[in-house]
Amino acid sequence: MKQVLNLLIIALIMVSCKPPEARLPISVSSGSFIQESAERNKKLNEKERSYIKQLIDKDTEHNYIASESGFWYYYHTRIEADSIQPSFGDLIQFKYNVKDLDGREIYSENEIGVQQYTMDQEELFTGLREGLKLMKPSETVIFIFPSQKAYGYYGDTNKIGTNIPLVCKVTLNSITQKQK
Repeated sequence: MKQVLNLLIIALIMVSCKPPEARLPISVSSGSFIQESAERNKKLNEKERSYIKQLIDKDTEHNYIASESGFWYYYHTRIEADSIQPSFGDLIQFKYNVKDLDGREIYSENEIGVQQYTMDQEELFTGLREGLKLMKPSETVIFIFPSQKAYGYYGDTNKIGTNIPLVCKVTLNSITQKQK
């Protein structure tokens, strides 16, 4: 009897020393959610671009420029002389306001106040960060950002909701170049 018990213990030890086996997933994801989401975003983007282009076509007073980054802008105050533009690490001081495409103010310049920002080293929504790189000191530019260049799907969790295109009037006050 003792021999049988010893054999049973040895057999259990040998079976328990087997390496772990990979488990199969309970459900397999086909990636259809991601594809559907991409399609929704493409349709939303086209709808926003179409509406923005209609607004631009109606505004015959201003000469809009389409940026390579996917937003539009025009100069309210333009500095023609050669001057510096912000680059990585420069400290800039600017002020801006935020409106929706219908012109309703979301944040005023007074609410936001004068901002100090170190280029590409601090948090700022994508469109504004890219737009500031196009500016020179003392220029004022009006930007139209589609929602994906603004706050996108999440909004700003305060006054800007989901997928809201924005219009921002931005004045670049100064640039302090990064010391090399």
